[in-house]
Amino acid sequence: MRIDYQATRRSLELSHGTLNYHEVGSGPCLLMIHGSGPGVTGWANFSGNLGWFSQRFRCLVVALPGYGGSQPLAGDPIAGAVTACVEFLDALDVPEAHVIGNSLGGMVGSHIAAAHPARVISLTCIGGIGLNLFAPFPAEGVNLLTAFAEEPSRERLEAWLRSMVHDQSLITPELIDTRWEQAMEPNTLAATRQIYSREGIGQIAAKREQSPTRAIEHLASIQAPTLLTWGRDDRVTPLDAALLPMRLIPLCELHTFPRCGHWAMIECKQAFETLVMSFLCRQEPEDPAG
Repeated sequence: MRIDYQATRRSLELSHGTLNYHEVGSGPCLLMIHGSGPGVTGWANFSGNLGWFSQRFRCLVVALPGYGGSQPLAGDPIAGAVTACVEFLDALDVPEAHVIGNSLGGMVGSHIAAAHPARVISLTCIGGIGLNLFAPFPAEGVNLLTAFAEEPSRERLEAWLRSMVHDQSLITPELIDTRWEQAMEPNTLAATRQIYSREGIGQIAAKREQSPTRAIEHLASIQAPTLLTWGRDDRVTPLDAALLPMRLIPLCELHTFPRCGHWAMIECKQAFETLVMSFLCRQEPEDPAG
């Protein structure tokens, strides 16, 4: 089923300003939170999956502050995104939701689940969370993203995109053109630089060295059933980063996709969709009427 961009596009005024989102389907709410990087939006991450998930769920695909035309926020981007997502659910009168997050979206979702356990029915992360145990930090994909943030060019954007996937045929000229146009929008570029400048990544690395557990200390507080999905060939958050979250989150499952990079929902679309749909439906109460 093809989902129309304009027909599903919505916006809300929150305390920090406008937040854009897409809404498709009906049923229990499924909050879908995108990752970071040049030109990313909720639509870019999840539009291909909406036809599947909207058959059973009310899909709410947010554009986080600074992305997809949503008003940017100063300060910690993860804390700001958590606040914006909780406000967003409040504004729509959604008391609880399933959450799917890609990369940065997985980090945001994990903090929502830890701090607001009553709001999260289940959590699905697509890479992103955890700590590199064996692979170096920053990983290759993060270094390419930093290179783009420091000196944007179409060539550097393409190099970063190619690090996101195992199947290089997915990186088409049309995708590069679209992401380049979106990436150079001033607020989007500023959001990328906020996290991925050399200074920003250096600060993250220094904090991890000083307090290695800081990035994962909230995970043990997550009460929601959690599914970690990971590309075995992820060059942004390597597979070994999944090991600590898998052990720390009490009700946690881990599924690894072979021949897959950082975008499991795109690169392994059918396998990802059937896996996650089964997981989500297991968390829903059975219909007594059958």
